[in-house]
Amino acid sequence: MKKHILIYGLCGGLLIVLLKLIEYRFLVVEHSIEIYGGLVAAVFAGLGIWLGLKLTKKKETVIVNVVKEVPVTAEPFAVNGARLRELGITPREREILELIATGLSNREIAERLFVSENTVKTHSSRLFDKLSAKRRTQAVQIGKELGLIP
Repeated sequence: MKKHILIYGLCGGLLIVLLKLIEYRFLVVEHSIEIYGGLVAAVFAGLGIWLGLKLTKKKETVIVNVVKEVPVTAEPFAVNGARLRELGITPREREILELIATGLSNREIAERLFVSENTVKTHSSRLFDKLSAKRRTQAVQIGKELGLIP
């Protein structure tokens, strides 16, 4: 009995799908001009938006920063000990300068050296004073120019 009900249900469903398909076919044939007109309008609207954005987009300006060329030497890096003594930079301050040059934050430096973050800040502050630097990047640049770090 259940088998007969299932077969009648499937046949009814297929009949409904067939009738809807025929209805959509007649709908497309009957209203084809409106459908094609809508598609053409959508394509031109999309093209207009794309072209408008393309034409009104701000042009990017590229600024080239001229970098000072430094001759490369084949010999390994040697720390300028005379400059270290002259400036009064301690070995720990030099170590912190090297870690700053690698791009580590104060917290990462503290974790690597097993000290507190405040200790790193103190050493950095004293190092900046000795190098007359205002920022970390400036301290690294001065350290490289003076031969304190590679």
